[in-house]
Parts: sequence; C-alpha cells; structure tokens
Amino acid sequence: MTRPIIVFDLDGTLIDTAPDLLDSLNHSLAAGELPAVDEAGFRRFVGHGGRVMIERAHAAQNKALMAEEHDRLLKLFLDHYTINIPGKSRPYPGVVAALDRFRAAGYLMAVCTNKYEANSVALIGALGLENYFAAICGQDTFAFRKPDPRHLTETIKLAGGDPNTAVMVGDSQTDIDTAKAAGVPVVAVDFGYTDRHVREFEPTLVISHFDTLTPELAERLIAAAR
Repeated sequence: MTRPIIVFDLDGTLIDTAPDLLDSLNHSLAAGELPAVDEAGFRRFVGHGGRVMIERAHAAQNKALMAEEHDRLLKLFLDHYTINIPGKSRPYPGVVAALDRFRAAGYLMAVCTNKYEANSVALIGALGLENYFAAICGQDTFAFRKPDPRHLTETIKLAGGDPNTAVMVGDSQTDIDTAKAAGVPVVAVDFGYTDRHVREFEPTLVISHFDTLTPELAERLIAAAR
C-alpha cells in the first residue's frame, strides 16, 4: 500500500527566506541603479522566483527592463543568494515538530517549489532538514513549474507517493491553484508571502501555525477529497 504524502512549498511556507531574498533583490537592483525595495513592499514581488521579482520591482518603479539586462541582474541575484545560503533564513515556528509528527505517522514528505532545485536542496541541507524529504523539486526539475499541476503530481510520484493520497501545503495563490488543478487538497498558511489573504483563493483549509498541522488533519482532508 502506498504511504500517504504531504508536499510543502518552501519560501513563505516551510522557511522564512524573506530577509535573504530581499537582500539579494536589492543587491541586483543596486547594480541596475534602482532604489532598494523595503521589507513592507517586498512581499508583492515574491512567489515566482528571482526573475519575476526583478521584473516586478522594475515595473513598480516604471523602469524599462531589456532582456539582456534582465539576465544580468538575475545572475547577480542568484550568485548573491547562493553564496549566502542559509543566511538569515530559518524554519517557521512549529515546522520541525510538524515534520517529526508526519514522519512518525509514516507519511512521505516532499518539497515542490518555484525556487531553483539546487538552491532549494542547499537551503534545506544547510538547515539540517534534508533527511525529512523523499524529493525536493524546484522550478527547473521538470519542463514545467507551478501553477502547472504536473509540477506537483510529478513531485509526488518522484517521492514514491500517489496524488490520490496527498496533501499540499503552501502560502500563495500559485500553490493553491496548482493543488486544485491536480485534485489535491491544499492547506494554506496565512503568514507567507502574498499581498492578499490566502482565504481569498479558496484553499481547502487555512492555518496560522504549524502546531495545527497534524497527520489526523491530513487524513481527514484526504478522505474528504475522495
């Protein structure tokens, strides 16, 4: 019998990476002679990777961005971010205890993120969390990425799971839309990186702390989805 699986987004869900993403974004913007983005305005730029963050930051300042310059700034962003892993990034409160609960209950666990795979693996490893996950899949693991539902379903399969006995946990519309399209129940955390409350995107459930996330809850969501 296939073990049930719980799949997590990474940035804004498992790990608070905002301080390091902001530092790397501002590092790249400075190279393009743009003003720094402050922490309050940063969240509207997050959710689709460094390239989109740079694009949105330029658009917010009505600054044209040519393809060659975009590529140059993205490389600066990625180099700065990679060199500084794990930086100030830390798991959200309750994450490790939740992972322990699911492991003890026999769940498979995986990460499905729009962060690059190498950076995801490096960050998770630097924080000592790598042994929890059967698969860590980034935006470049497959030929598609969230919100394409195949990013989630192929992550599940790579981890040895079955989409019919899976739950997704994320913090954004992208995560919620991905899970819905895949037919997988989705739990949204309300402390992640989005400028609208996740409830607006109609996830299966909203939680405010990882203490709420239990195998018993996941079992109920999987059963209801069937």
